Amino acid sequence: MSQPTLHIGLLLFPGLTQLDLTGPAEVFARLPGTCLHLIWKTLDPVASDRGLSILPDTTFQDCPRLDVICIPGGPGQIDLMDDATTLDFIRRISADCRLVTSVCTGSLVLGAAGLLDGYRATCHWSSLDQLALLGALPVEQRVVRDRNRISGAGVTSGIDFALSVVAELAGEDSAQAIQLQMEYDPQPPFTAGSPRSAPPALLERVRVQSASFIERRRQATLRAAQRLSLASDLTS
Repeated sequence: MSQPTLHIGLLLFPGLTQLDLTGPAEVFARLPGTCLHLIWKTLDPVASDRGLSILPDTTFQDCPRLDVICIPGGPGQIDLMDDATTLDFIRRISADCRLVTSVCTGSLVLGAAGLLDGYRATCHWSSLDQLALLGALPVEQRVVRDRNRISGAGVTSGIDFALSVVAELAGEDSAQAIQLQMEYDPQPPFTAGSPRSAPPALLERVRVQSASFIERRRQATLRAAQRLSLASDLTS
């Protein structure tokens, strides 16, 4: 059997949004010659924010060199912003990656690791502005590419994001074939999937409901920004 030619790693962590990871994983797994790695500190099951458990298959210590690293998002991302072990791993593994990528609020984790300073990036709409606190340039777009950084917006954009990554790695024909295999032809029943299309009253209600959580996330982002600033001062 021929050896895989591409190694793509996806970070697992408690409280991630599983679709941020499983959407891209479904796309990447269909690319011939690809080996997927689900990475966490241990090999114990990792529970997502909605209770679905996912098994890692490698640890930070044993993870091989990767061509692509992908950081998903989800409520557990808040704790990662203060997790030095995870941020150190992301910095280390990213140094040799062809592409450094994220989905949803995973871009905030990349930012906390100091990997988005001066890069255009996107995020879930509710926290897009927080990217600027970490030196990134927020872009309100489904998928954003800046040099070797590729980021996807909220949750469902992970499939669009992954198809864009496949197109970069293997060409548009490969990406289109995977899209067809998956019958990825979205026709949502409502035009309420983004702040640009949602009814104003609905958007305001969702903002109010999530306000306290978004503030918790902002505080974690501010702490990360302070650490980045301190590190910059120490090396200057």
